[in-house]
Amino acid sequence: MTGTDVQADADRVELRDWTMRRPDSAEEAAVRLPHDAMITEPRSSDASGRSDTGWFPGGRYTYRTHWYADPAHRGRDVQLRFEGIQGESVVTVNGHRVGTVRSGYTEFGFRIDDVLNWDDENEIAVDVDNSAQPAGRWYPGSGLYRSVSLRIRSRVRLEDDGVGVRTTLHGADAVVEVRTAVVNDSDGPVRVRTVLHSEAGAVAQAVAGDDGIAQLHVRAVRLWSAEDPFRYELVTTVEHGGAVVDTRRELVGLRTVHVDARHGLRINKQQVNLRGACIHHDNGILGAATHRAAEFRRIRILKENGFNAVRSAHHPMSRHLLDACDELGMYVMDELADYWIQSKSTHDFSHRFLDTWREDADRMIEKDRNRPSVVIYSIGNEIPETAHPDGVALTREITAYVKAADPDRPVTVALNIFLNVLSSMNRSPYAGTSDTPEGAQPNKPGPGSTEANRLVNQIGRMMDVASRLPIADRATRDAFAEVDIAGYNYGLARYKHDVKAYPDRVIVGSETLPGDIARAWDLVTAYPSVIGDFIWVGWEYLGESGVGVWAPGRRTGLVKPYPYLIAGPGVIDLTGQPDFSLRLGQVAWGTHPGPAIGVRPLDQAGQPVARVAWRSTDAVESWAWRGCVGRKAEIEVYSADDEVELFVNGRSAGRRRAGQRRRYTARFTTTYAAGELVAVGYRGGQEASRTVLRSAGDDLAVRLTADRAHLRADGDDLAFVEVEIVDGAGTVEMLADDDIELRVEGPAELVGYGSARPDPTRPFADPTQRAYRGRALAVLRSTGQTGSVHVTATSRLHGVSHLTLEAR
Repeated sequence: MTGTDVQADADRVELRDWTMRRPDSAEEAAVRLPHDAMITEPRSSDASGRSDTGWFPGGRYTYRTHWYADPAHRGRDVQLRFEGIQGESVVTVNGHRVGTVRSGYTEFGFRIDDVLNWDDENEIAVDVDNSAQPAGRWYPGSGLYRSVSLRIRSRVRLEDDGVGVRTTLHGADAVVEVRTAVVNDSDGPVRVRTVLHSEAGAVAQAVAGDDGIAQLHVRAVRLWSAEDPFRYELVTTVEHGGAVVDTRRELVGLRTVHVDARHGLRINKQQVNLRGACIHHDNGILGAATHRAAEFRRIRILKENGFNAVRSAHHPMSRHLLDACDELGMYVMDELADYWIQSKSTHDFSHRFLDTWREDADRMIEKDRNRPSVVIYSIGNEIPETAHPDGVALTREITAYVKAADPDRPVTVALNIFLNVLSSMNRSPYAGTSDTPEGAQPNKPGPGSTEANRLVNQIGRMMDVASRLPIADRATRDAFAEVDIAGYNYGLARYKHDVKAYPDRVIVGSETLPGDIARAWDLVTAYPSVIGDFIWVGWEYLGESGVGVWAPGRRTGLVKPYPYLIAGPGVIDLTGQPDFSLRLGQVAWGTHPGPAIGVRPLDQAGQPVARVAWRSTDAVESWAWRGCVGRKAEIEVYSADDEVELFVNGRSAGRRRAGQRRRYTARFTTTYAAGELVAVGYRGGQEASRTVLRSAGDDLAVRLTADRAHLRADGDDLAFVEVEIVDGAGTVEMLADDDIELRVEGPAELVGYGSARPDPTRPFADPTQRAYRGRALAVLRSTGQTGSVHVTATSRLHGVSHLTLEAR
């Protein structure tokens, strides 16, 4: 068992196999959850969501499944649970309407035992309408993109997420307060017992009092942290009438969180600086489908690349992703919403926010409460109404509500200081006519997200100047005073001033451009009250097409036309490969072992480039550019060393200063020649480090590499297969891209295949894809049977390659 995936004596049935039908078709296609219907739709330049959705259309879908209701369960409480549906939805069971859904990221459930046909098949249907787009500022997906399950429970039981854990430290020991919420539809009393286990056995146990609270005293406690994500097993049993009627087992990490301006963020009384990544919810070539294996892979890769924190942008995080953060060790800022009253997209749900935010906050907190990884709650992102008194009052109300439900975690609100300045002048670039709750006209068509991005991009560094003005302070200070941590989106220029002006304020860079991370990290390490930064964006995402792409040739503007798909600023690309822009942060953090070398694309040398604010460089970590001999090569080197010298085939191309005073950056210009490119770092005049890039040879072939040798034969497990064009030494060639066809035989299916290409024309379901910069990624899913899985890759230019996995 991992995370807080609860297994209780009450039955839980995962509903994975469904059919899906579009309204214009009589055909019902078999689908397996999680399922994103939007990723299967054809993209086009006239899609209503336009660049926000990556030129994907919305749609309407009917999902159906059948379930046999065992008469042995008659008299028990049966609940149908959804972890998320993208699109306004109506849920029916045997033709009876049991509920509706309007929020894509909030969990919800409906009791259905009164409409079941016992000892018979029951039809569960979900009608999803996600046709009104854009409903948000990024690719949302459509349909049943997260888990759906049935909970069959005793009338005397623990509530869902009804066990809450709080930890206090006393030297090397801990006191763990366990609060339980019990549903008791009987007349008799219940007894609740809790036992905490380690690998060695029970370490503490207690019986809850009448108030549902038990205290466990743990000696020589082993605490959870991102560096040591150790978890105990907590077993909670409910006894009624002398019998155990419910049991819940969950893995819990014991840790404490404190924050103040003097000591910064402390986890287990130790100061922690956050090396953070903002991430959206989609899984790239898999669309929005929330696969457990994909979420674990994402967190593993982020951690391997030096991150210790993620911010869920801009919605509550999935349970699978939280499981990964708990198990692998990653701090989390979980976020309630991207908008409050002020509409940001034509079809968002801002007009319902005042009616729904409490329930949405409850669901997020209940899901997060026992998660050791969750250390900060964000109540909103770039909320322009916080520049006005009514918005400040709402900030105060939401913060108080969240802290009443969970007093142990600090609360932030992430504000774009420049956009708050505009809002204070009643010039918000978002849709609607007013930024105050009373005057807002939600869902009125307006310039919206695209215009906000375009404005910020055009002004660029002027944001630094604007954020230093007194009006910027007036537009944010009242809202920041209502939260524990002030979240600055692109407000780096204010850090030094505000540390002095507000000595009790704690600051986090809730969004920081990759090119600013070295500058930001200097301030994080200099001031305890600045607790870290979150790069925008840590992992590439779908939608907001091209806002972070440096486009060669003809100037296309900030938002790129069809067929551009990805946003473009990701420091880890859509396939999980680190982008060179990430290396600057790694050098500043001290997690990169030597100089990092980036070469601006030689196939675009001499062409004009349309640069954008959300990307600091288009350089690539490669010296393998066939056909480019003699071209001008622009090279960037990131290094913490005092100086860096660059060599091309043993000949010096210059020596430049680097290190902290130079923002770790040295730039060179030379002429491309195949062979070796070497960067040597010097400290005190002596060589301290060395990095080598090599050109690829002529013996190119397709290489297949899987992230695992075995698939679990459960119908859910995924294998990620890297498809690369390499020479005999394993060097990836940048300019030998070809169409590569994949064939999968055996007990697995191809569920996604694509590359990091910003403007793909083929759907990710197509078994033939063109490599981009020598790479692509394929995802295989187990079918549930055991046996050998054979993968064959065929390239017209580079031959045939084979890979075998075992499903067992």
